[in-house]
Amino acid sequence: MKTEVIIYSTTWCGFCKMAKNYMTQLGVAFTEKDVEQDPVAANEAVQKSGQMGVPVIDISGTIIVGFDKPTIDSALQSNNLV
Repeated sequence: MKTEVIIYSTTWCGFCKMAKNYMTQLGVAFTEKDVEQDPVAANEAVQKSGQMGVPVIDISGTIIVGFDKPTIDSALQSNNLV
């Protein structure tokens, strides 16, 4: 099964930038979906998280709302991404 990391974000969100920079620093490939520009992506983020906040990070089905580094690290490790 292919592990996929998706970050639902906006251009103005500081925590979104931190999450994307963190993944880049770790060398983890991710797909970015801008919820302001893409209503389908916005709906996906709400469906997955049950919330309107960003970032919503989907690490192979593990949904993380916000830049929660310990939870991100745990999800990346359990999916052998770091």
